[in-house]
Amino acid sequence: MASLPAGACCMEGYAHHGEPAGTLTKYTDFDVYVAKPSVATDKAIVYLTDIFGMPFTNHKLIADNFAQQGFLTVVPNLFYDDHVPFPRPDNFKLFPDWVQRHQPEHTEPIIEKTFEFVKKEFPAITKYFSVGYCYGAKYVVRLLDEGKLNAGYIAHPSFVTEEELRTIKGPLSIAAAETDSIFPEDKRHQSEAILKEIGATYNIVLYSSVEHGFAVRGDLSNEVVTWTQETAFWQAVQWFTRFSK
Repeated sequence: MASLPAGACCMEGYAHHGEPAGTLTKYTDFDVYVAKPSVATDKAIVYLTDIFGMPFTNHKLIADNFAQQGFLTVVPNLFYDDHVPFPRPDNFKLFPDWVQRHQPEHTEPIIEKTFEFVKKEFPAITKYFSVGYCYGAKYVVRLLDEGKLNAGYIAHPSFVTEEELRTIKGPLSIAAAETDSIFPEDKRHQSEAILKEIGATYNIVLYSSVEHGFAVRGDLSNEVVTWTQETAFWQAVQWFTRFSK
């Protein structure tokens, strides 16, 4: 594995306060959150969430922020009504049942339909990007393998296999936490070695004094966490802007 399966740290964090500005719509049989920029754009981000899914307010607020930077941002509900509730109930178990219900054969058809939705509803879009947090990171890597993206960005990834990382065909940016039992130092170095070996276009940014999940659900009362979440967001924006030209 280039990053390990999800664990207890993937189910911890803080809910952020704010009123989402986007709209909720249904496409085929699943919900999609759409955040539109205020000006016309040819750039879209398919936003792939962690296990708390699209209903988690934090994701909608981040999607709104991407829209403010000129990217149409679409967040599919990857889990239908089976996202992990936030806060997580004490008796909730991630393994094995929940994980077995959300394997690639379950998730990838939703992502495929999301691209179909964007192409149908927003024909001006010609440049596609994707962000993936924790669970969603695996699918950004798989999309890069399929050549569907101009560039991808992942933060504190989980479930990514070495084989998936080794076959990417597009630029990849990674935001990593100093303390992360799912993407620890040895897996980070292994990922770097693989990307170098295959001649990928990539960057890896390591953020000190934060833990797994910091880019989405960190404690914003902590100045260090706030700064790193904001900086990790701008890492994605700058990466996508580079490959928008």
